[in-house]
Amino acid sequence: IFIILLIKKSLFLMDNLILKIDKISKSFPRVKANKNVTFNIKRNTVHALLGENGAGKSTFVKILYGLLKPDEGKILFNDNVLNVQSPSEARQKKIGMVFQHFSLFDSLTVRENLILGIDTNMSFSNLQKKVNEISDKYQLPLDLDAPINTLSAGQKQRVEIVRILLQDPELLIMDEPTSVLTPQEVESLFKTLNTLVKEGRTILYITHKLEEVINLCDEVTILRDGSVIESSKLENETAESLATKMLGKKLSEIKTDYSHISNQINLKAENLSLNFNDPFFTDLKNISFSVKEGEIFGIAGVAGNGQSELMSLLTGEGIRGVTGSLIYNSVDIKNFNPKKRRDMSIAFVPENRLGHSAVPELTLSENILISQFPNNNFTNNGIINHSNIDTQAKKVIDQFNVVTPGIDAKASSLSGGNLQKFVIGREILTKPKLLIISHPTWGIDAGAEHAIRKSLIELAKNGTSIIVISQDLDELFEISHSISVIFNGQLSKSYETKNISVSEIGLLMGGKGID
Repeated sequence: IFIILLIKKSLFLMDNLILKIDKISKSFPRVKANKNVTFNIKRNTVHALLGENGAGKSTFVKILYGLLKPDEGKILFNDNVLNVQSPSEARQKKIGMVFQHFSLFDSLTVRENLILGIDTNMSFSNLQKKVNEISDKYQLPLDLDAPINTLSAGQKQRVEIVRILLQDPELLIMDEPTSVLTPQEVESLFKTLNTLVKEGRTILYITHKLEEVINLCDEVTILRDGSVIESSKLENETAESLATKMLGKKLSEIKTDYSHISNQINLKAENLSLNFNDPFFTDLKNISFSVKEGEIFGIAGVAGNGQSELMSLLTGEGIRGVTGSLIYNSVDIKNFNPKKRRDMSIAFVPENRLGHSAVPELTLSENILISQFPNNNFTNNGIINHSNIDTQAKKVIDQFNVVTPGIDAKASSLSGGNLQKFVIGREILTKPKLLIISHPTWGIDAGAEHAIRKSLIELAKNGTSIIVISQDLDELFEISHSISVIFNGQLSKSYETKNISVSEIGLLMGGKGID
């Protein structure tokens, strides 16, 4: 009887595993992204996948979803060997994925996007019926006739989730699902995910927000340098302990103080307005703010409320038709182009890393030249000084712990987080008087996030004024001295960060309280 009970228990444990990953390896030129990755995922759980940028998470998920083929190893899904050649085949096998960046057509309606995302033929009437069932069951209301470009980030994510649920997946992969959501939308998403699990689905949850892992997930697998460091339950874990395991070391505490901030205003915007007369752009309406020397000024907001337009205006890329004034050190720079602003010691890091902050096909050394300042000795009488440029590239790589084969590696070969570290390091090491940066730690790991935030604080202590545009409230509250919210092209008044709560800012991000 005892032996029979053991056999039954063993069979139950086997049946309780929806995914068994056995020695998955994948190599690229000069990089081994996955090294004998082995772990299991239990059915009806939320399983977190953590790791630094470049740890191998994206490679593994692409293998699981049919975007890449492993060099070695196998995956069992419901005890059957999983061998998918495409995302379409993965969906047919009941594996769905919600990507970090929305894959929706802005010019189409919700209904049209849903139809395009379904692999089988379905009439509009059947679609309406199924969407209504899913909306009621998981509290995901949708207006099928609404154009995608009119929706908030939370509503767009809702469309993505409903589109996947129409395929009835057993395993749902979610990649950085809360990166563009307000705190209220995050809470709503968590309720939906808990309902999905209770109903019998399994979720593989990829995030860099460790507090979310503690609050939502049942188990965790941690990758480091392509290998599994630990796969276990989350009992007795904290955000700090998870970060230590991910990085192999403990992170120091980040402290922001106000003592170094000067009364001297470095940048002042007054009634900046810009009309695009285009449904795909957000008009900017009477934007006013000021930033003192040594101050970090945070601008919060949900994606699509004018952040990109404001960033473009502040960098000098989108200035045609702008009204109002932008005073920098007593000079109105409203109509100055990016080069003229850089010549005045203004640095900037746009949101789009690859293609905007860095040129994909150029090497890291060559990308150093993008932040050319008058005093950086990269050129002499029009002749490029390759030695100085290479030295600077090595300095950025060393100081910001950029994981790369070397300074001759192309920008496109780096992971998103490592490229972000390189771009931000490149700008910080120029020691600008004003730094304008958009989403500095979006989608990067805890170690890189910590290093970048500390670097920004140190830069401010040395007198640089910094404007940070971000959707990450934890980030803004950790490093900013003052904070405003942008909603529908309007900017709220500025608040000292220490005197306002996250929930109050969250309400402003939803449009409540902004005139």
